[in-house]
Amino acid sequence: MARVVWFDIPVGDMGRAVAFYEALTGEALVRLPVGADKETALFPAQEGGSAGCLFLAPEDHPSHSGSRVYFDAGPDLQAWVGRAEEAGGRVLVPPTEIGGGRGVFAYVEDTEGNRVGLTAPA
Repeated sequence: MARVVWFDIPVGDMGRAVAFYEALTGEALVRLPVGADKETALFPAQEGGSAGCLFLAPEDHPSHSGSRVYFDAGPDLQAWVGRAEEAGGRVLVPPTEIGGGRGVFAYVEDTEGNRVGLTAPA
């Protein structure tokens, strides 16, 4: 069974990005250097779920294209969208029904220029 086990979200300003994602998720990230010239901020690992980090590296660039990371917004997607805006993000796609009773999603742009997905159950 193939399963996602890790994700990186590229950032240009680690302090600004950490502030955004801590406000969005309501969880503290742990900053950790990697090698001599790279820096990460780890999201708390969830039991049975994927883990990931913000990743500051000169060769990586935030983007709206490519793979998409989705955060589980639990039962209140609109609260997450509101926190994203309050933290300096921008709504790209407002909460939208997926169809077939599979829930709701939204896209926001973080402070670094990444498109990030939010999802909630039906």
